[in-house]
Amino acid sequence: MTRENQKTSHRDVMPSVANFVSNICFEGEFKEQPIYLQEIFELLLDTEHGNNLQLRQKMLSCLRTSRYLVKTLSPFTDKQIEKACDKVTMVRAV
Repeated sequence: MTRENQKTSHRDVMPSVANFVSNICFEGEFKEQPIYLQEIFELLLDTEHGNNLQLRQKMLSCLRTSRYLVKTLSPFTDKQIEKACDKVTMVRAV
């Protein structure tokens, strides 16, 4: 996503992803997010609003993305992830 009047390039993607991952590491147990989402979605699906195919597809997509992120980062400690994010951010600043 871009902001108005701001030039971006493909080089901006990785630092942005690193910042995102770094930020979510400090918002509770990010490795538990897929479970939290699943619990929320299961409750929502029991309502009238949850009986919507497009909403269900979005929920599944969200869960899938969250699970991929956790799977990708699961071999690493929170400290290792934070250190890697810091390195990517430093490279961008140089």
